[in-house]
Amino acid sequence: MLLRTNLPFSYLFSKIRRELLFVFLISAAVLFISERYEHFLPDMPLTVPAFIGTAISVLLSFKLNQSYDRWWEARIIWGSIVNSSRSLVLQLQGFISTEGHEAVIKRMGYRQIAWCYTLGQSLRKLAPLEHSHEFLSAEDKAYVLQHVNKPLAIMQLQVRDLKLLRQSQALDAFAHTQIDERLQSLVADAGKAERIKTTIFPVTYRIFLHFVIYFFVVTLSLALKDLEPLFEVPLLVFTSCAFFLLERTATHMQDPFENRPTDTAVTTIARTIEINIRQLVGNENIPDPVEPEAFYVM
Repeated sequence: MLLRTNLPFSYLFSKIRRELLFVFLISAAVLFISERYEHFLPDMPLTVPAFIGTAISVLLSFKLNQSYDRWWEARIIWGSIVNSSRSLVLQLQGFISTEGHEAVIKRMGYRQIAWCYTLGQSLRKLAPLEHSHEFLSAEDKAYVLQHVNKPLAIMQLQVRDLKLLRQSQALDAFAHTQIDERLQSLVADAGKAERIKTTIFPVTYRIFLHFVIYFFVVTLSLALKDLEPLFEVPLLVFTSCAFFLLERTATHMQDPFENRPTDTAVTTIARTIEINIRQLVGNENIPDPVEPEAFYVM
C-alpha cells in the first residue's frame, strides 16, 4: 500500500515508459508525415482532439471508480479479518475455562496468526507457509501441506479443536455456536478475497482505452502541426503521460493482491494481528510492526 510520501519519479516513469516511447514514435511519425505531405492532409481543428480527450476522461473516470471499489472492498475484507481474529481469541478466553485449557487457547490463537499470513501469501501466489512455520505444529504443517487451499485446511483444524472442546464439555452450546460463527465469518472473508483475486477486469477495456489515447495523440499532433517540433513532441508526451498514469493506477488498484506497492497491505495487517494475539495469550516475545519499504508497505 502506498504511503503518504513523495513517490519517486523512477517508480512513476517505470510504469508508463513503454507507452511514452510509443507516443514519442507516433508523434514523430505524424510530424514527419505532416511536413512531407502537408498539402495532402486535411486541417485538423483543435476541437476534435479536445472531444476525444473528454471521452478519454470519462472512460478513465469509470475505470478508476471501478478499480477503487475493488481495492476498497479488499481493504474492508482485511479490516473484518483483523476484528474477527481478535474477537476469536477473546471469545476463546471468555467462554472456555482457562484452567487446563491454556494450551488449546494458545494453539488456536497461533493457528489464527498462521491463517492470516497464509491467506495473504496465497492471494499473492507466494509460498503460503513462509511466515507461518513457528505458529503451526509439525503435525499441523504436515496436514496443511496436503491441501491445495491451505488457509481452508488451517481453518478445518480450528473447527476440529472447537469440536473437541464441545465434546469435553469445555464449551456449552451457546459458546460453541458463537465461536463457530466467528470461524465461519473468517472463511467467508477469505472467500470474498479469493473472489476479487479470481475475477478478472475485462482486458478489452484496457486495450480499447489505449487505442483511444493513441488516436488522441495522432489527432492532437495534426492539430498542433504548426508548432515547432521542439515544443510539440514534449507537449504530446506530457499530455498523454497524465492519461497513461491514471490508466496504470486504475489497472494496479483493480488487482489488490498482486504483490505490488499498490496492494492491500496484507503482510502488514497480518503482523498487526500477530502482535495483538501474542499479547492476548501472554507471549512476551512481541515482534516489531512491518517497516515500510521507502514509500509503501506490503
